[in-house]
Amino acid sequence: MTIVFGMCSCGSDDDEPEVAVASQVAGSYTGEEIMTVMGDAFNSNPTYVFVKSSDISVDMTIPASEGGSMVLPSLPVKNITLAKTGNTITGKLASYTGTVVNSDGAEKAYTVSDVIVIFSGNAVVATYTLKYGNMPFAFAGQFTGTKK
Repeated sequence: MTIVFGMCSCGSDDDEPEVAVASQVAGSYTGEEIMTVMGDAFNSNPTYVFVKSSDISVDMTIPASEGGSMVLPSLPVKNITLAKTGNTITGKLASYTGTVVNSDGAEKAYTVSDVIVIFSGNAVVATYTLKYGNMPFAFAGQFTGTKK
């Protein structure tokens, strides 16, 4: 006599595809931004937006801000590559260069470099260096926020 035992699993979590990392973090985050230039720090409470650009990358928008006598327009930063380790998603980008039109109608070049973005749960921390227009000094930016 032969007895055969078998098991079948239907609807297992293993069968469901994981949501793309970019989709997991895309959205608006509100929090505190600290922009530092030449030792002076300027604090604000902006909203950063992260938009899925591929399954493994996002575009980030640094919102318009004012620091001292400087007014910065919104600055897009594109194709930040993401990687997931456990419950943390980390984004990195060595450098992004773009141009924007400021409130005076002048076109200004900018470079955002050393971008690191860490998503954990509904929280994000983003750090970067920003060189805008002909400014002789770079801004060091840090944003800490929570998903809306």
